[in-house]
Amino acid sequence: MRRGLLGLVIAMLWLPAGSVWALCSSVATAPAAFGTLNSTLVRTAIQSASTINAGLQCTGSLLSLLVSSDHFYLTITSATSGLVGPTGDVIPYTIYANNTTSYPITRSAQFDFARNGLIDALGLLNGNSPKSVPLYLKTTVGANVAAGVYTETLNLAWVWNYCSGIGLGNLCLGRDTGAGNQTLTVTLTVSNDCQITTPTISFGSAPVVAGFGTVNQSVNLSCTKGSSYTVGLDDGQNASGGRRRMKSAANDYLAYDIFKSAGAVRWGAVGGARRSSSDANVNPGVGTGTGSQVFNYNAKVYTDQATPPAATYTDNVILDVQF
Repeated sequence: MRRGLLGLVIAMLWLPAGSVWALCSSVATAPAAFGTLNSTLVRTAIQSASTINAGLQCTGSLLSLLVSSDHFYLTITSATSGLVGPTGDVIPYTIYANNTTSYPITRSAQFDFARNGLIDALGLLNGNSPKSVPLYLKTTVGANVAAGVYTETLNLAWVWNYCSGIGLGNLCLGRDTGAGNQTLTVTLTVSNDCQITTPTISFGSAPVVAGFGTVNQSVNLSCTKGSSYTVGLDDGQNASGGRRRMKSAANDYLAYDIFKSAGAVRWGAVGGARRSSSDANVNPGVGTGTGSQVFNYNAKVYTDQATPPAATYTDNVILDVQF
């Protein structure tokens, strides 16, 4: 009886003496947000986001336990094919298992985090502090979309099966198996934007104010798809008496103005003096995101003023767009 009791005590002490146990569980995710980006950036440049918790959390064990029979499967599915906005536009993006583009995750296909050293790199099974699986997201260049909040809800299905404890001689003492489903919310907010081309107005030179000709030019705007907006021109740096003025280094002035299209209506910055997107001379209406809308104008030096001293006269006018 003593030998049997002694053998039992030794066995009970031996099993846990060299073992470290690991436990994984399905936990609520942390949302992934791209933040607020203007439509030009969304269309022309890759944008990045991530979540620190993709629904799987583990504690403990040893990295050397991961063998070919161990797996941490993730299957990602969704009812949509990307981030969907208020008008139905879609921003596509790719999901990655690490913070490079080395391991893209294909939707509806099982991806094993136990392969390629991903679990090792994350340190999920190393130590006693709970650690979660992150995911990394990158948009695809080329999405021409309207402004608004874009969202997608991903379903994350986890299945895991690995050696959860090791004894002396690296013997596997048990396996941790489980499964769980979580949802992950991904968001990106698109703001309105315009790409603006404004040429310099040059009246050339003349000996008297009556010698300056009319300058006919255009402003080109490429604004967010579906956006309605107005375009204003401020009064410049030296306005007086309702007229814009250029100024010389000697503080003399030459009055001039900028008028809508080919007419005589002054283009200004307030109320009806502004121009709407529907008033564009080329492609009137809402913004297209890629095509230009053209606003013609003409600029003239007022001929009812006295000719100022010979000099170079300049002014700066600010163009603003309001959505």
